[in-house]
Amino acid sequence: MTIVILGLSITSSWGNGHATTYRALVRALADGGHHVLFLERNAPWYAENRDLPVPPYCRTQLYEGLDHLQSAFIDEIRRADLVIVGSYVPEGIEVGDLVLRHATGVTAFYDIDTPVTLARIDRGVDYLTARQIAAYDLYLSFTGGPTLDLLSERYAARHARPLYCSVDAHTYRPDAGRTPTFDLGYLGTYSDDRQPVLDSLMLQAAARWPNGRFVIAGPQYPATIVWPPNVQRTQHLAPDHHRGFYTSLRFTLNVTRRDMVRAGYSPSVRLFEAAACGTPIISDEWPGIGEFFTPGEEILLSEGATRTLKYLRTIPDAERLEIGMRARRRVLREHTSAHRASELEKYVQEVRRAPVTQAALERTAS
Repeated sequence: MTIVILGLSITSSWGNGHATTYRALVRALADGGHHVLFLERNAPWYAENRDLPVPPYCRTQLYEGLDHLQSAFIDEIRRADLVIVGSYVPEGIEVGDLVLRHATGVTAFYDIDTPVTLARIDRGVDYLTARQIAAYDLYLSFTGGPTLDLLSERYAARHARPLYCSVDAHTYRPDAGRTPTFDLGYLGTYSDDRQPVLDSLMLQAAARWPNGRFVIAGPQYPATIVWPPNVQRTQHLAPDHHRGFYTSLRFTLNVTRRDMVRAGYSPSVRLFEAAACGTPIISDEWPGIGEFFTPGEEILLSEGATRTLKYLRTIPDAERLEIGMRARRRVLREHTSAHRASELEKYVQEVRRAPVTQAALERTAS
């Protein structure tokens, strides 16, 4: 297929999880013989932090605004077999309307933030409207489970399908010869709704275990946070340093945003990255987590510092390593970028085979 993706960013992973998701998916699509044009709004905050300015597996073009997008790329949008608009794209509503007016192939919305979108859409978000949910041929969601039924039943999505994040298994792998430097590490951008959980599961554990070695990597943490002395802070890590980060840890921590916890079935890309490296994961609990990893065997769940410390201080190394390797085997079976590319291909074929109903035509017209 010829595919056009209008996404938040593929060139910069600064302060967002979208870039790593797009990179893995687009690389897998290219490996499958598809031709991808990625269109990205030229945003100043990303321009200063482009860790992959020229992705080698797709053609990437920056545009300055709607007028530039229409004048320079409308023909490619018209001709594409599949056009995908992503969540949080600047002026995403207007971009979506442009695509829905002009695309002749399958149109899709890729919601990398589904619980956030649905929690706010009735009040208004600047990248999607309720009428557009019904107009896109395909609604690709980072969240599965009951959320897919909600999209279909309340918002009349034509084809609501899960397209979870994934991992490039060639990039993320164990480093058998490396001795871990830290007992527990966390990789993630600051979020005010994640911070209380990070404090409960990790910072309080660090304060209670002065001899433990902890590390937190990620940008935008307020200067007012008082870190325990045994917690090392690292600013933004580009994706090509993620594997080295995970393989430096005995365990890694996963913390989920509040809207994702409420919706459930919303795995973070960090889960799959860490698991692919064979690093055992300690996570907060949310509905559906067992659909991705088996608790107690492939992932460890914690509700507070006491449980976290029990894992860190009592699990023998052989058991720890086996937990990590079981998670890695699960990821390689189900959650690589090649799996996601194959799922996307299947969904597009489902749309092409589905009859176009009068109701669908009326939704599009409205």
